[in-house]
Amino acid sequence: MSRRVAREKALQAIFQIDLVNAKPEKAVQYVIEESELDSEDKQFARDLVYGTLEHMAEFDRYISQYAEQWELDRMANVDRNILRLALFEMKYRDEIPYKVSINEAIELAKVFSSEQSGKFVNGLLDNIRKNELQDVTE
Repeated sequence: MSRRVAREKALQAIFQIDLVNAKPEKAVQYVIEESELDSEDKQFARDLVYGTLEHMAEFDRYISQYAEQWELDRMANVDRNILRLALFEMKYRDEIPYKVSINEAIELAKVFSSEQSGKFVNGLLDNIRKNELQDVTE
């Protein structure tokens, strides 16, 4: 399998938790543990879910600040959760270059939302990266 599929599964779990207030353990069990991911990718997906949840308030502040003319609760649920997931990677997974996290988020938006969402996600994440995050690889 791949990290892309692991990200998809992590997004699906986070989406469930956000949308229907599912218990994180149940969402992870249902979406990730029951998947055909190998053990390394399952661990990566679990790390993404729990890390995103742990820092969600911080990510929501970034999103609210940079998503001009968009209130967080009026934003498409899937887009909001893609942004949260990508921000976790960008801020707390130093081994993943920002460009990879942003590109993966764009691809998730294209698959689970829309082409327009891909552009929205790209613009917002790039703006946050430029203004808030120190890129040691640049």
